[in-house]
Amino acid sequence: MNLIPTTELEAINLMLFGIGESPVNSVEENGVVDAVVARQLLHSTSREVQERGWHWNTLEGLVLPTTLPFGHIPLPDNTLKVDTVGPDEGLNVIQRGKRLFDKSANTYEFKKSVTVDLVEFLPYDELPQAARTFIAISAMRKFQQSRVGSETLSTFHQRDELKAWAALIEAEAETSDRTVFDHWSVARVLAR
Repeated sequence: MNLIPTTELEAINLMLFGIGESPVNSVEENGVVDAVVARQLLHSTSREVQERGWHWNTLEGLVLPTTLPFGHIPLPDNTLKVDTVGPDEGLNVIQRGKRLFDKSANTYEFKKSVTVDLVEFLPYDELPQAARTFIAISAMRKFQQSRVGSETLSTFHQRDELKAWAALIEAEAETSDRTVFDHWSVARVLAR
């Protein structure tokens, strides 16, 4: 018995179990179409959940340097979202492809580095267990709805998904060490 967090293969097998299919030993070599589709759905569900930005996949106060000779600021391939913070909070920048774009100046060129909060898309096996559980159950519900369409199973999966969501929110609250005063709207009121 492996005493490790849920693996991607275990999540795929959970999804297959949710539609009454047998588990697989690997996705690449078995030729089972449902396993391949399950992996794709698990991946897209993971991206959708991570896009929100969590304590565990957000790099806060990251200084992104410019590159020579053009002054562009490249972003990592796994960037889901980026927002300026700290001394650069007033800059109006967005992600365009794999670079930062200055909307106010209508250019990719920057004269200096920019400080940002950057949300990364992490591989499934690098996620905290609460995130793995929620993503697997959410993907299982979607997979069952697309493959079987059973309302009864959907109801059961939705209940499990809500429990997993609550556990994920609780884990986020515990690990992020945030307070109500950290929210931008509260900070704005307190600054008056």
